Amino acid sequence: MHVKLLPTPVQASALEATLHVCNRAANHASGVAFAKELKDRNGLQKAVYADLKATFGLSAQPVVRAVKKVVDAYATLNANLRAGNLGPPTTKRHRKAVSTPILFRPQAAQPFDDRCLSWQYDARTVSIWTVDGRMKGVRFACSPDQFKRLVAYRKGESDLVQRGGKWFLIATCDLPDPEPYEPVGFIGVDRGIVNLATTSDGTNHQGRRLSRYRCWQARKRPELQARRTRSATRRLARRARKERRHAADVNHRISKEIVSVAQRTGRGIAVEKLDGIRERVRLRGDQRVILSSWPFRQLGQHLAYKTRKAGVPFLEVDAAYTSQRCPRCGYTERANRPNRDRFCCRRCGLAGPADVVAGVNVRDRARAAWVFVTAPAPSP
Repeated sequence: MHVKLLPTPVQASALEATLHVCNRAANHASGVAFAKELKDRNGLQKAVYADLKATFGLSAQPVVRAVKKVVDAYATLNANLRAGNLGPPTTKRHRKAVSTPILFRPQAAQPFDDRCLSWQYDARTVSIWTVDGRMKGVRFACSPDQFKRLVAYRKGESDLVQRGGKWFLIATCDLPDPEPYEPVGFIGVDRGIVNLATTSDGTNHQGRRLSRYRCWQARKRPELQARRTRSATRRLARRARKERRHAADVNHRISKEIVSVAQRTGRGIAVEKLDGIRERVRLRGDQRVILSSWPFRQLGQHLAYKTRKAGVPFLEVDAAYTSQRCPRCGYTERANRPNRDRFCCRRCGLAGPADVVAGVNVRDRARAAWVFVTAPAPSP
């Protein structure tokens, strides 16, 4: 959970200096870990503990946190190498990853545990260790719901982060998941490009505004790339972050509305399983850009975690022929969908919006799947 800090200018200066020193110390520890091939936390801590305290002026617990950050970073790198996320060993990206030590940006997040960070909930302040000493009375702000979760469920480390000149503490909260209730039915959700989400109830969440925004960003991108200056590169990065935040906000609002309707009506939510869809289809060059920026996976992730948080049943069903199958008679043929928007069954004549029909098929498959999932196991 992100908690916004409201430091004074003096406090902000001390926090910034702390991040810089801690990340320089982490870079030093990373170089030692790379040179001596130290992958375990105890071995690396034994090798750099005294040096980090003497050279960088860190206290005992920040040294421990910096060492753990380095060890976790190398563990993540090794996992990505094993999974093939950095390509085969012959690629430039793979060779660079294994031939140089990991480096941390000066503003990279720094973890703090309860020994070097304490929360004063009544005063809405935190006390945090800095290179200038223990700093007390740093104010924080959050919504009433966030504050309740923070008080009841905060546990473990909190990461200090600076983003866009603003300061945040990313607090770890261990929230218990409620047990899903027995649904009286399901809401089928069909995800698409033109219509980001269409439910079996007929609710349509269009994606035209998001598509227009992405097209506008795509037109501006070549203009900045042609300048080839550092300021243009920074502006491109800011625009990319803004575009991702905009798409995430759209998906948050859509998923929140769908989950609230399901919770209010006592139903579950079902979506199509679209894994590997980008590899299965063959498109023209102009269509590939649209498909690659289609945020269907993020929408599914938002629905999954929001339903888990609300105790709403959630299922993924087979996506095969959901847009070509008639939900009334079961007749399946490509000709049932003469164009993108309309569905008309060639056998029984059922007609309607294609995305709504697909959502109904998803709903019906979820009903059958739920009966199978919740059926009691046969006795031996």
